[in-house]
Amino acid sequence: MTGLSAARINNAPIAAEAMEVAARHAVTAERQWRPARESIEAVVAAGFVRHFVPLDRGGNAGSFTALSRAVAELGEACPATAWCASVTAHLARMAAYLPVEGFREIWRDGPDAVVVGSLIPGGHAEPVPGGWRLTGRWSYVSAVDHSDWALLCGTVPAEEGPRARMFAVARADFTVVDSWSDIGMRATGSHSLFAEGVFVPERRAMDRDVLLNGRSAGSPARCHAVPLRAVNALSFATPALGAARGMLALWRDGVAAKLRKPSPGPGNSRAAYETALARAAGEIDSAELLLDRAARIADGTGPVTALLEARNLRDCALATDLLVTAADRLFRSAGTGAHSVDAPLQRYWRDIHSMASHVVLQFAAAAGAYAREVWEASEAFPPAT
Repeated sequence: MTGLSAARINNAPIAAEAMEVAARHAVTAERQWRPARESIEAVVAAGFVRHFVPLDRGGNAGSFTALSRAVAELGEACPATAWCASVTAHLARMAAYLPVEGFREIWRDGPDAVVVGSLIPGGHAEPVPGGWRLTGRWSYVSAVDHSDWALLCGTVPAEEGPRARMFAVARADFTVVDSWSDIGMRATGSHSLFAEGVFVPERRAMDRDVLLNGRSAGSPARCHAVPLRAVNALSFATPALGAARGMLALWRDGVAAKLRKPSPGPGNSRAAYETALARAAGEIDSAELLLDRAARIADGTGPVTALLEARNLRDCALATDLLVTAADRLFRSAGTGAHSVDAPLQRYWRDIHSMASHVVLQFAAAAGAYAREVWEASEAFPPAT
């Protein structure tokens, strides 16, 4: 796929170029359980997949703030497309941690290669001369139908026990298995992929800890020097922000139409609608502020400490809880008509709940990680037993 010029305002993807296309194909894509090719092509053309690609490969090596805002904007038109735009952008960032020869191969034809993947060890690899033989099955790989490369985690033998490594696998070397059947986020096409005995040269492999530590050997850009824990949840929470904003706009239009009727009939009072509007809008605004701060921390010039990593994770999980609360508030007050399978409001509601189910957005785990860092930094708290 060929993208637009890399010269962009503030190195940001231009979401408006993809919004209309994604919205037009949203219903059909959901019915087909995969994103429309036109939507993914629009995402690529808008600059999402090249956003974190190193400068010497023609990418933007851009900021987390710019990407997060563009993803949220796209999510107003189609939450599933925004999810695909976000995860492919962030997977490309991770590919930049491969050895230099490896990431040059990923982007040998330009910066718009679509990279998908999974950090869960879904397979295993055995060492062979020059590299590895990788076999496994990886589930929940969003946009896999439209991928050029997959970055996959597998375990390898080591003296201390199995160790997790990442492997970049070309599209020709794996098979897509239709397996995606969730009630929400249907249009992400998060099917499984299968690889059997695929040879992966050493230049396209790295320890997973390289990602966790956040230090690319081949790019000096700030976006390639940020620990994964500081930004991983951001990639999943920002599409939910866009979805909530889009849901609010749909709800607002629907309620306005009801209130314009001379005899609105049974239903909520005007005051009840006003309360729902104010609370939901406030919750969405609060989530946006939390996510924007998390992105700015990642973009800053100072070190991202363990405490800041944990706070970012906490803020993303908390923001997602706020967005779910707002979505439930709007859906409950929208009336029975919003529950029709043909009503777009219910699709946004389902998508938000599916996004919020992601493991990195669970607040209890994020709270525990944050508390441990706070207690570690303070003598006022006793050590955990």
